[in-house]
Amino acid sequence: MAQKKKILNFWQIWTMNFGFFGIQFSFGLQQSNMSSIYKYLGAVEEEIPILWLAGPVTGLIVQPIIGAISDGTWSPKFGRRKPFFLIGAILASVALLLMPYSKTVWMAASLLWILDAANNIAMEPYRAFVSDKLDKSQHSLGFLMQSFFTGLGITLANFTPAILIALGFFALTDTMENGIPVSTYWAFFIGAFASIFSILISVFTTKEYPPSEEELAIIALQKKEGNILSRTIKDIYVAFKEMPLAMKQLIPVKFFTWYAMFCYWQYLTSALSLSLFDTLDVESNGFKTSQLLTGQYNGSYNIVCFIVALALVPLAKKIGAKGVHFISLLLGGIAVFSIPYLSNSSILFSIPNPFGENSIEISQLYLYTVGLGIAWASMLAMPYQLLAGSVPKHKTGVYMGIFNMFIVIPMIIQIISMQTFVYDLLGKNPVNVIKLAGLFLIIGGVFTLFIKERTIVNE
Repeated sequence: MAQKKKILNFWQIWTMNFGFFGIQFSFGLQQSNMSSIYKYLGAVEEEIPILWLAGPVTGLIVQPIIGAISDGTWSPKFGRRKPFFLIGAILASVALLLMPYSKTVWMAASLLWILDAANNIAMEPYRAFVSDKLDKSQHSLGFLMQSFFTGLGITLANFTPAILIALGFFALTDTMENGIPVSTYWAFFIGAFASIFSILISVFTTKEYPPSEEELAIIALQKKEGNILSRTIKDIYVAFKEMPLAMKQLIPVKFFTWYAMFCYWQYLTSALSLSLFDTLDVESNGFKTSQLLTGQYNGSYNIVCFIVALALVPLAKKIGAKGVHFISLLLGGIAVFSIPYLSNSSILFSIPNPFGENSIEISQLYLYTVGLGIAWASMLAMPYQLLAGSVPKHKTGVYMGIFNMFIVIPMIIQIISMQTFVYDLLGKNPVNVIKLAGLFLIIGGVFTLFIKERTIVNE
């Protein structure tokens, strides 16, 4: 018989999910800096998409495998999910420390493969961790806490280089021998510390429940059926065959939204440099300024994300998760499409600067971060709510891994299509890629309207 789960208080849920902060800090560093790092090391604009291949491919391979393996894992000493958190965090920290020392494009790309594999090893079991540890009545709060730490981690990662410069530790023009800004190096160093420290907080403050007798029987039976690789492949195959309808209906929504986000992350710096400073020269102050602006804008939409995330679930109870997701993606799409038309010189208002004497001027361009932040918060929470109750408990890990495939496959398609013909069709203009991203977010929102929500009793 399954052990009755205790109702946890807010801070217990906070600490069990705190490791998500470090994982997302690492992802935030990638989103705002990898395209620039590649260009500092000599990559040309057309090569950027293929150099981002590490994230989606490792996610495609690692997450369902780790999910299936962790479902069939139990150690009275180490637990079920926590060993994967720790292994992933250690590998990610090493890759983050080494990344700024890259001498060539392919050294940086290779480290990104290691970094993304490590982050996926740590991140995938975290979704199942919520189902394992929390009573069903607290699942929404558990997933929302992860959305909160996603927004917070990515926000701080994006703002870190600008904060270091604003505090006077480094100048915009301070660079390492390979051309990478010194502020970027220290941001990655801080990210390495955040990755391992936050995971250790979760590992040492949270105990996992032992599997029920039924689950232990399933694990024992699986071990008798063959080696771990064959069992994992079989589990993934069976899960695909028995995929819940709600998951199938989300496929086109996920395709357009994540294709759009990869376009945005890859080309925002170049689009800003071209539209604001009329240059793509990586040695120019305009490009370096655009890299800092990318971090600031990405940080801003993530601030909106973790503020809005706490309001989305109760709003979904009123108008439905489908309605919230449609409106959010519509706002996000309009916002991203408008980026080339917004001004960085038109100041809306100023706020006190906690890191210097001069006030911080909020330009018209920051307006787009509000719409994108709302869309991002919805993307991190609403699809999971639309799936609520449709995934069998003993297959939570493998289904969360499979669901992640609907994120990474669009990214892989984006990389291949952008590399081979889409970038050419868009006139080899980064600004047009950003417009395409906005259009695809809107299309993803439209496809949300076709989802037929259905409650399926959990097994």
